[in-house]
Amino acid sequence: MRKIYLSNIPRQEALDKFMAEVDLPLRTKTVPVREALGRVTSEAVFARFSMPGYHAAAMDGIAVQSEKTFGTSDQAPLQLAPEEDYRHINTGEPLPVGFDAVIKVEEVQFYEDGRAEILAPAAPWQHIRAVGEDVVAGELIAPARHLLRPQDLGALLAGGVTEIDLLEKPRVAIIPSGSEIVDPDAERKKGSIPDFNTTVIASYLKQWGAEPEIKPNVPDDPERIKEALSAAVQECDLVIINAGSSAGDKDYTFSAIEELGQVFLHGVATRPGKPTILGQIDQKPAVGLPGYPVSAYMSLEWFVRPLVYRYFGLPLPERQKLPVTLGRRVVSELGVEEFVRMAVGHVEGRFLANPLARGAGVTMSLVRADGLLIIPANSLGYEQDETVEIELFRPESELRHNLLTAGSHDLIIDLLATALKEGHPYLSLSSAHLGSMGGIAAVGRGRAHLAGVHLFDPASGDYNWPYIEKMLPGQEVRLVNLAYRMQGWIVPRGNPDGIETVEDLAGSGLSFINRQKGAGTRILFDYLLREAGLNPEQVYGYEREEHTHLNVAAAVAAGTARVGLGILPAARAFDLDFIPLVEERYDLLMSERFYNSREAKILFEIIADPGFQEKVEAMGGYSMRDAGRIIERNSESR
Repeated sequence: MRKIYLSNIPRQEALDKFMAEVDLPLRTKTVPVREALGRVTSEAVFARFSMPGYHAAAMDGIAVQSEKTFGTSDQAPLQLAPEEDYRHINTGEPLPVGFDAVIKVEEVQFYEDGRAEILAPAAPWQHIRAVGEDVVAGELIAPARHLLRPQDLGALLAGGVTEIDLLEKPRVAIIPSGSEIVDPDAERKKGSIPDFNTTVIASYLKQWGAEPEIKPNVPDDPERIKEALSAAVQECDLVIINAGSSAGDKDYTFSAIEELGQVFLHGVATRPGKPTILGQIDQKPAVGLPGYPVSAYMSLEWFVRPLVYRYFGLPLPERQKLPVTLGRRVVSELGVEEFVRMAVGHVEGRFLANPLARGAGVTMSLVRADGLLIIPANSLGYEQDETVEIELFRPESELRHNLLTAGSHDLIIDLLATALKEGHPYLSLSSAHLGSMGGIAAVGRGRAHLAGVHLFDPASGDYNWPYIEKMLPGQEVRLVNLAYRMQGWIVPRGNPDGIETVEDLAGSGLSFINRQKGAGTRILFDYLLREAGLNPEQVYGYEREEHTHLNVAAAVAAGTARVGLGILPAARAFDLDFIPLVEERYDLLMSERFYNSREAKILFEIIADPGFQEKVEAMGGYSMRDAGRIIERNSESR
């Protein structure tokens, strides 16, 4: 019988309930101070000795009796006899008995007979480090529940503390589950999923100070899941089981925790992250994380991180927040708190943010994200150009140097981003795959620094300018060539269906995978259909869309499509065949203001670099013969 969610409560309410019901047992361990960096003290630590333990010279020079120097001036210099009136002393050496001041060596004139002359008096205790100036015996060095920093270790050792009692790292068992889960090193077969979630979960736990232990994967068997949970709670302070937390007929995490202990809630009113289970077994917290990666990682942060930080007595770190202007409309659903990953850049004097892929299984959306937009449960979302506040994954100072590119997807943009980061680490490049027409609109409205475009105009035979002039009349923009590239059919190895022309698709029943509206590849395909006298209804799958060439190739490789239109490197990435059709011009559109910026000049230098061009052409299907050339209005297509 299929289960339903027991709850759908707000995230904060779920956290409050969980934290009120469970805790982690405190354990301590004595550790050498030299190995205590980043650990947390279990009790207050006091100095055993003073530092320094004696009055010491703070400068190289001579030790003197200050009262003997009173009245000295450049008009009435004073000569001091060695040993009797002064002693040579170096920084850190004990102050000789009977002396109470140090005069810097550069303020002393020495004579051959050993006498020393000074031109100013010495104040009592000048240039002397008194006993305990740094650390005083009995002084509090570190309070309880203190996260030890490098400087803390120095103070502890200076104060004579060489071993320290620390809170042990809470032990966390991570149990991957699912019959389809395989080791990342295992051969990938259809239906198998590599286990990368546990590595990410363990890495987050290490960052937070816990000690994770990844257990063997457990298949979808209720008894084996219960056995794994029972064994884990005997060894660890907290148990996390990944996947099997939803409401499918093979999701056994809820029933396993319920039979062994207690379930506090099943289902949180968030997107992603709804299929979360919070409970306990043998008085130890038990958390069922969703199988989708983004859901799992966010649920881990919401419910496990606060538990770990409370164990250490440390405040939860808060992310920096930043007001940004939305480059696109972001729609949400009432009753659900939504967490949208965002790409952020500084465009024409303002921070601008675009939403990334919102699917719970899109790990790369977190990799590419600069911040997080949290949409409250009582909101339907936000409109384009609205100002919202986001939580940052990267410092604001870095985002000021993050260039936003929109428009058509091409693998050259990824190479360009890599080369930019290698040569200029303070700069970065983020991409939004809006299609060529979306890219033109983004540049025209100041929502992107540059856009990749490849729009063929059948009437003029030109690329890009006819569309730019129509969409951005009178605007001062620049068009710079990046490359020429070959578009063609992406088909299974051996081209079993014999695809050569667009006519081969009409009425064939072969499943086609298209690009999104506004994409240059979509416009090219529509042109090919018109030239052949065909209409979209004759192509099975015409309405099915993907946003990148790689996604098109992935669909063909997975067998969910038999053919798509795209570029050679995408076909090669999935070991597919490529049937070339037409060479097209791929340009970069930018405002005149950005074209004249220092960042643009850096990009042009990279594009003109022979080594970069060689890497591009090595991908196959590219020519960099005009790379960096300014494309003038009404230029002829090549």
